Parts: sequence; structure tokens; C-alpha cells
Amino acid sequence: MVSIRDIARMATVSPASVSRILNNDPTFSINDNTRQRVIEIANRMHYSKDASKKGPRYNHDSMSIGLILRHNLEAELQDPYFHEIRRGIEQEAAKWRIRVIKAFGMRDSEKDWDQLSQFGAVVMVGEMTQPAIDKILAQNKNLILVDSYAKHDGVDAIRTDFAEKTAEILTKLYELGHRRIAFVGGESSIVRPDGSVVRDENEIRAMSYRNWMKLHDLPAQTKIGQWTPESGMQLTRQILSEGTQPTAIVVASDPMAMGVYKAINNAGLRIPDDISVVSFDDVEMTQYLVPALSSVHMEAEEMGRTAVKLARDRMIEPHKMVLHLVCGSQLKLRESVKKEN
Repeated sequence: MVSIRDIARMATVSPASVSRILNNDPTFSINDNTRQRVIEIANRMHYSKDASKKGPRYNHDSMSIGLILRHNLEAELQDPYFHEIRRGIEQEAAKWRIRVIKAFGMRDSEKDWDQLSQFGAVVMVGEMTQPAIDKILAQNKNLILVDSYAKHDGVDAIRTDFAEKTAEILTKLYELGHRRIAFVGGESSIVRPDGSVVRDENEIRAMSYRNWMKLHDLPAQTKIGQWTPESGMQLTRQILSEGTQPTAIVVASDPMAMGVYKAINNAGLRIPDDISVVSFDDVEMTQYLVPALSSVHMEAEEMGRTAVKLARDRMIEPHKMVLHLVCGSQLKLRESVKKEN
């Protein structure tokens, strides 16, 4: 149930002003545009003076967000990046008194698509195929995509600048004298409507790496596997067994970088004296790695918060222009990188 305070927060006016506007107080003088905005928000949110006097606060789904997640809670704990996005969504929604309800997981074989029409907006974290996007839009036009890189016309999307940041890392390593630079990453995967997954090696960081190496006429050494420490370790073993040892390795995620560290150490090599390492995510767990891991820091929580802000704007006053937001990250160079002699 939407209250006067909820409407006041959305319209950026005081609760007293909302009350006097909705009660048609003839003695209250206020800008006509503000008056109209308050009335439109109240109508969109199905505000009722009688219903607001009793019953639970949230019995209308116009002020709720349906959440579609790529990972379950267990998988999120193994990948803090997605956990932080979800936390940002929940915290920002609580700030605006908006409910967040998990509609279903992308990989669920059975999905209740029809329920999506009951929400004020839908936020999806991860990648689904165009037919899946179309099924969602058929039920709810207020769709916000988070961490989505495929082209979906007519849909708001929030994504990282990791492709550009990969090029920045490679340029920095090149300036430090590195020419034999390898890449360790995970598969890109897009989920179909039935929950099955389409996988390939064209993940945004891997693609950026290949393009940059080709542009600079350098040999690419790409290893793609699972997004786990174990896979990072196995892929690095393969790199070290191929004869030409790289002077630097770019890793697509911090969990994988933990495995990269272990493989390098097990081979009797030292970081960064023998091999420099740069990664992505800058998660808290990597503070225990020695030497300190250089990594790209992304405010993942802020990505989640931004998704809720877009969803809120869509619920209050749908806009005609589609928004594609690129979130900037920061490369933090630490002890795991050194100049190549």
C-alpha cells in the first residue's frame, strides 16, 4: 500500500504538501507542475485515501520489483560481484519502501512468466536470450537489465566498462615492457527461456584482450574455462606447460586469480618477479593474497542501486528514451605487477 510519505519521497515534496494537494485544499498555493506531478504519481501508484487507513502497507504490486537472478544464493557467495549487486538492489529498494520479490531464477526449468505482469517493474541480473527477453516484455514493459552486454532494443540496461578496462590493463602492461601477456577467463553464457545455457568463449574481457593483442601485433594466449579458483589453477598450468612463459597474466575475475596464484607458486615461480598478475572484481577475500593482487574495482552495489532508481522512474513516469548506462571502474595496481626487464 502506497502512503502519503511514499508519494512525497517520490515527488520530492513534503508529506504535508502531498496531503493538501490530494485533499484539494483551496487555501494551499503551490506550483501547478508540482501539483500535477503529485497527482500523477498518486494515480500511477493506485493511492487510495480510504485503503491507506488500514491493512498492511504493501498489498499492491505496483510498488514492487520482480527480481530475476542468474545465480542462487550459494553461487552468489562464491562470486561476491553478483552478491553485491543484489545487496545494492535490496538496500536501495528499502530506502524507497519498494518490495523486492524474487520471481524466479534464470536457470529454473519451470518459470511463472505470467506473474511478471503483477510487478511495477522487473530487474534481471545477467544474460538471457532475445526470446526470453521478449517473454518478459510481453508481461512487463518496465524491464531493467543489469550486467547485460547483448543488444536488446527498447530495454534499459546497466553494464560495466570491463571491455575498455581490459584494454587499459594491457596498455599499462605494455608500457611496463610486457609483450608476452596471457589471458585466463571464463565462458560467456546466455540462458534460454527453458533454463538451458548457450556457452561460448566470446566473453567481453576475452574479446577485448584478443582485439588488443591483434591490434598490437602480439601473440594471444587465451585460456577459457569455469569461473572458479580450480579452473584458474588448471588453465594456468596449461599456460606454463606450453613452453613460452608469459611475463604477465590478465585474469577475468578474482576467484579465478586465486587459482592462478596457486599454479604459479606450485611451479616454483614468483609473482611479480617472474609473472605479473592483474585481475577483475577487487573482492575483499583477495586482501589475503601475497603479494597484494592488482585488480579492477567496480562498485557492484551501486550498479544494483542504479537499477532500482531506473525501475522506480519507470514505475512513476515511464520515459520514451531507452537508457544504456556504462558504470566506470577503477584499476588498482598493487604488488602483483612490476616492470619487465
